[in-house]
Amino acid sequence: MLITMNINGKKVDIDVTADEYLVDTLRRVGNLSVKRGCDTGCCGLCSIWIDGKPTLSCSTLSVRANKKNITTIEGLQEEASEFAEILVKEGAEQCGFCSPGFIMTVIAMKKELENPTEEEIKHYLTGNLCRCTGYMGQLRAIKTYMGVK
Repeated sequence: MLITMNINGKKVDIDVTADEYLVDTLRRVGNLSVKRGCDTGCCGLCSIWIDGKPTLSCSTLSVRANKKNITTIEGLQEEASEFAEILVKEGAEQCGFCSPGFIMTVIAMKKELENPTEEEIKHYLTGNLCRCTGYMGQLRAIKTYMGVK
């Protein structure tokens, strides 16, 4: 079936199957930052925004994104670069495999929460897994990016 999505500001018509997940559709049309990790909605590697809200694309059927605005990290280069620089300065960037989904979630958090507590930050990030870090560097980077102490 043919669906229409606005991906990172560009209207795209895509032929999908009824059981195709959005992670696969987005990768097929060139958004390779959207990664398949756990296939259970637990790791956050496939995080994107649908109409501005963080969404796990591995557990969302592509047909549900019909006529929606989809944002991947490719569409947020300026914000992503700003946060990525902070991650590096805090020593929190390691292999980078989780970074696109993690950064998408952090940028969404900045848009939604004003002056969050450490507990609110941790709660917001629930489900974003990183196999390389102990999360403390990432937490420091998020606090710096969000302008909280």
